[in-house]
Amino acid sequence: MDVTARIEQALAAAVTRAEALGSPPGLGRAIRHAVFPGGARIRPRLCLAVAEACGNDDPSLADAVAASIELLHCASLVHDDLPCFDDAPTRRGQPSVHAAFGERLAVLAGDALIVLAFETVARGAAGVPQRLPELIHTVSRAVGVPSGIVAGQAWECETRVPLANYQRAKTGALFAGATMSGAAAAGAEPGPWRVLGERLGEAYQVADDLRDVVGDPKELGKPVGRDAALGRPSAAHELGIAGSIRRLEVLVAGAIESIPACPGAAELCGLILAETRRFLPKELARRAA
Repeated sequence: MDVTARIEQALAAAVTRAEALGSPPGLGRAIRHAVFPGGARIRPRLCLAVAEACGNDDPSLADAVAASIELLHCASLVHDDLPCFDDAPTRRGQPSVHAAFGERLAVLAGDALIVLAFETVARGAAGVPQRLPELIHTVSRAVGVPSGIVAGQAWECETRVPLANYQRAKTGALFAGATMSGAAAAGAEPGPWRVLGERLGEAYQVADDLRDVVGDPKELGKPVGRDAALGRPSAAHELGIAGSIRRLEVLVAGAIESIPACPGAAELCGLILAETRRFLPKELARRAA
């Protein structure tokens, strides 16, 4: 089974549990809407790539951890799209959860996805319970405070927003969670994998800032121009298009240099370069090629 199929299968199993008999049907539908159809699934793909690079000895656990990372990402998108934040009408080419199901169910769906993510990790670790504490700690730090994705969302509520702090929390934290939990799922020490995730997360955020300026809404499946409209910090606005592309190149090179010694380092390097090309809007990717 290829990586994409493994991720989708693990996500489908988790969402099916959320829809079990006794669950409010509207909430179950909202959760499914938030998770499917998926986006690029970059974070779970990265998680599995690191697990494989570390000599993945428990594929079922790695799949569960990768799914949990994506469930947390989906939860963050549901909350990010709410009227009190971006008020985005679309996501991944379909109505956002609050647009389709109402604001109340969107809030609850995001909350439920967070809890479901941790349940998924716990289920996956049933065969190797000694790995669960490290995994819970790693994933929790990527999501909560002081510098997880919740903190990243909270920076948007401040009057002054340091770009580096904002990007590190809003995007980099979950990328670091993906790389570190992928290592932990394979029984490797997660700490050395933090830098890789942080640099890739910042690179992805720079690319996302570029997409918000020059991207095609039809290609992206969501509105563009939101950073400027909402007064949010943006690499594209601070560095310009050319400066942002140079920053992206530096970050990707630094990410590759930071890969810890492991059996699958060469394959991981190739994957990172391929994913980087997918980061950019098509027009900028053609220019960079």
